[in-house]
Amino acid sequence: MNPPRILVVGAGPGIGAAVAQRFAAEGFLPALVVRSETEIPGLAAGLPTSSAFLAADLADPATLPRVLAWAEPFEPEAFLYNASAGRPALPSALEAEHLETSLQVNLRAPLALTQALLPGFRRRGRGTLLFTGGGLALTPKAPECALSIGKAALRSFALALADELAPEGLHAATLTVAGFLQRDTPFSPEAVAEAAWALHREPRKAWRSEVVLRP
Repeated sequence: MNPPRILVVGAGPGIGAAVAQRFAAEGFLPALVVRSETEIPGLAAGLPTSSAFLAADLADPATLPRVLAWAEPFEPEAFLYNASAGRPALPSALEAEHLETSLQVNLRAPLALTQALLPGFRRRGRGTLLFTGGGLALTPKAPECALSIGKAALRSFALALADELAPEGLHAATLTVAGFLQRDTPFSPEAVAEAAWALHREPRKAWRSEVVLRP
């Protein structure tokens, strides 16, 4: 029997790597979408040799079809969307193109991936779809206007998705990290990974659609 797959999109040396390693420790085979090929050797060193990798810039809409074509055949049992984008700017100085980039990465890409992966999840009748967010989704900050809007949009999407999919036996949730990622704190990559694994393992009657990691 083939091992279950976890697909991590927006993987890097922090949360993405930690979640992939946590699930791999439980027998999952990771497939990771990273931003640059230079990141792959470092990530591969901590994962099973049969893990799969794809380098793609999710800020470029033209790359999305390639990501979808690569990811769909894996039919993952767990999916984590961890990509993020947002150039600092005050609302009064926010340029439309910078907002578009934030929405492309924080909303359009996860929407397209989710819709492409859902047929596989629905055929199996089980699985977990997770989306990492930040405290800006809860408390917007003026200097990070674009990212605040993008993360708020992603949070709303994840919560609405959870409402739609729960009756079908599929678990969707957002992991909101309300602080700066830092090792040996409640915001360490390992703490986020443990929260992701806990969400995946939750019994259906106790499903949560959001976990907020706070100090």
